[in-house]
Amino acid sequence: MSLAKNIELLRRLPKLNGINGFGDFGRNLRPGSHSPIVETTDFGSNPGGLRMFSFAPDNLQPAPGLVVVLHGCGQTAAAYDLGAGWSTLAKHFGFALLMPQQQPFNNANGCFNWFNPDDTARDSGEACSIRQMIARRLTI
Repeated sequence: MSLAKNIELLRRLPKLNGINGFGDFGRNLRPGSHSPIVETTDFGSNPGGLRMFSFAPDNLQPAPGLVVVLHGCGQTAAAYDLGAGWSTLAKHFGFALLMPQQQPFNNANGCFNWFNPDDTARDSGEACSIRQMIARRLTI
């Protein structure tokens, strides 16, 4: 899909409102909205308490690339996928997609805790959870 088509798609989206610019879009998808990403629960010790969502298109290339996408505050992985078109791009270009998702008990605003040293240090917190997701995705 071309950049122009992606921009045109974004222009057709309804105006979003709310303090974070997305209102309830990230938390409450409209009926009929469906992202092809699927959840995996057995990816390691998960010290950061994140959820793992991923997608691999039917046309996955040999030795495929893995794109890791972090949603913004107030969003979910599925809402971000639908809004930005990541799974559409994965289908078009044949790469795998990994979309970690924050949980409310970690951060009430749904933000990743990039500002917390316990979550960004090697082998701890959210950074470790994402590394475990990558390792798991590579074995699927």
